[in-house]
Amino acid sequence: MLALKSSAFAHQGKIPAQYTCEGPDLSPPLAWSDPPPGTKSFALIVDDPDAPDPKAPKMTWVHWVLYNLPAASTRLAESAAIGGLPAGTLEGTNDFKRTGYGGPCPPIGEHRYYHKLYALDTMLPDLGHPTKGALEAAMQGHILASAELMGVYQKKG
Repeated sequence: MLALKSSAFAHQGKIPAQYTCEGPDLSPPLAWSDPPPGTKSFALIVDDPDAPDPKAPKMTWVHWVLYNLPAASTRLAESAAIGGLPAGTLEGTNDFKRTGYGGPCPPIGEHRYYHKLYALDTMLPDLGHPTKGALEAAMQGHILASAELMGVYQKKG
């Protein structure tokens, strides 16, 4: 069964500040294992369903959109978003209106950040810089398995 983990935080654990707007905003290290047979690529979406206020969420804020990670890849090193993505990986547009990683920066309260990895039975065409919704539409019918890692963060300042 596809599994996703991070050496920086446990599932449902606190995300360290270095991966947020209160630190250098590095993308966290992620590692995965046990993809199903027939996996041709992976996609990764990181989002926050608690925006802007966990007591009254109004939207899911998208932090990172990646697709066409090679089937042979098993990890993203810390700060991979800064020139360390596997060859062939394509990036989508996050809700900061740019490609790349934008770390947790919740305006109020403790938010949940879902790192969702999808094993796909295909390499997707170049979608430009798709939004999360456009990537999810392109993945329909191609998802062999998925795995999720959730971390939490609340601003200190």
